[in-house]
Amino acid sequence: MKTTLIISLFSLNAAYGYVTDFSRRNVVPYVKGSRRARSDEIGFNFDYENLFQKIQEVSPLAKMTMQEPDEETRRSGLAGLDGSASCSLKWKTVEKKKGSAVTQIERCDGYNNIKAPLLRFRAELSGPCVGEYFGQYILDLEARKKWDSQVANVYEMHQIDDLDAVNIAMGFGRHYGDLTRMGIGYGQTKAGLGISPREQMFLYGMQDFPDGSCVLWGAEMDDEYNHLLPEGTRHTRSRSHLFSATLIPTGPDTFDIEYVLQLEIGGGMPSFLTTPVVIDTVKSLFNTAKAEFASKGGELASFIA
Repeated sequence: MKTTLIISLFSLNAAYGYVTDFSRRNVVPYVKGSRRARSDEIGFNFDYENLFQKIQEVSPLAKMTMQEPDEETRRSGLAGLDGSASCSLKWKTVEKKKGSAVTQIERCDGYNNIKAPLLRFRAELSGPCVGEYFGQYILDLEARKKWDSQVANVYEMHQIDDLDAVNIAMGFGRHYGDLTRMGIGYGQTKAGLGISPREQMFLYGMQDFPDGSCVLWGAEMDDEYNHLLPEGTRHTRSRSHLFSATLIPTGPDTFDIEYVLQLEIGGGMPSFLTTPVVIDTVKSLFNTAKAEFASKGGELASFIA
């Protein structure tokens, strides 16, 4: 079972996530069930190296997972991070509570010239470090409902099959591991408190590493691919400019998480109104994860079996 996970939803432009900064590589993977004019292929121009470099810039735990050659150092988790990590960015402590589901919350304002703050959550949890199960909290509707009361729908629309071509484009054999899963996901929120529904469509993938760690990443898709959106009424697009969560085991039955998110709700909503809601929602995710992983039973036990 994989032991380390990085989950990221990364939009590709500081404005609204269009594919510009990462549009330097041409990958044509096979997509099951694509609605594009009877074609089973869809092209993605994507700079994977830039994506992973950005993740490492804002998440010291992600950088440790990708770059640190010594397994013992990696197993030290958050406690083993150099205090100078991410020193080029100005982080402000929002909350710090040892023993809670989230032990520390920080924010970095103005990252990438985006109004919405970059948020970073850190946690030290008990239980088995099963990254693939944690990933279900993001992409599986029933798992998402456990912590996100506003989710209306989220699912995998298309699964990309030809992973070898993407591995080659990523520079197979570098720090980024072996791509073992890739697809296109869709998410939609409910209307509430005067806010209309929001929707997202994102490319995601999972990287496996020789030491048993893995990386699950994602990227908001350019409007060029709006033909892949599900049929029906379109909603205001929400953009995750950066989202990453790194899980790394620190012992036989403990693990640390570093979760980074920069989210614009869209529709002109000011960040001073949306940021507290985003923080509370992510804390709800960690409360759910803390209880389920510590119990080691129920759905988690069935998943591991």
